[in-house]
Amino acid sequence: MSRADTVVVLDFETTGLSPNMGDRAIEIGAVLIEDGEITGRFQQLMNPGRLVDSFIEDYTGITNEMLVDAPPCSEVMDQFADFIGDYNLVAHNASFDQRFLDAELARISRRYSGQFACSMLAARRLFPDAPNHKLGTLVEYANISADGAFHRALFDSEMAAKLWLAMLEDIGERYDLWEVPFDLIQKLTKTPKGSVHKLFQNR
Repeated sequence: MSRADTVVVLDFETTGLSPNMGDRAIEIGAVLIEDGEITGRFQQLMNPGRLVDSFIEDYTGITNEMLVDAPPCSEVMDQFADFIGDYNLVAHNASFDQRFLDAELARISRRYSGQFACSMLAARRLFPDAPNHKLGTLVEYANISADGAFHRALFDSEMAAKLWLAMLEDIGERYDLWEVPFDLIQKLTKTPKGSVHKLFQNR
């Protein structure tokens, strides 16, 4: 059984919204959680081979000057593929990060064998009363201490990791299920909100 408390939580900062439109990664941040403890981190800026527009500079705080001397995407993504190994993967709004991970690794003919789960979709089921399900809002809602700036990859992945662990804790306290299988969280993200209780009671 792959457990939900042993995963890599990752976050990309990018030049735009879609790798299909030619957008590239400019920063990767990731946190390795093993048995519920953060045991490793990965963070690296990467040069996408093109200029970043002012909106992205303002949004992320990552400037063209910062990227000039950064290693190319191919080099960083090769190292990151090694970091991921065979672990399952988590991201907040995972469809976005998965698209960029797939696109950047395809460029260097690397693959990963882990499965993805989305912390945002899980939070919608477990914390339906949160004002919204943006990462910053959920961190506040779950009383997670946050000291840093959102929209930088390592900070966002650290916060998503803490949120992920808070959700696993919530499942443990609510349903007395302390070893949560990863595939159960994947099922949770596809379960209608009204059926969440039944999903865990049928375990």
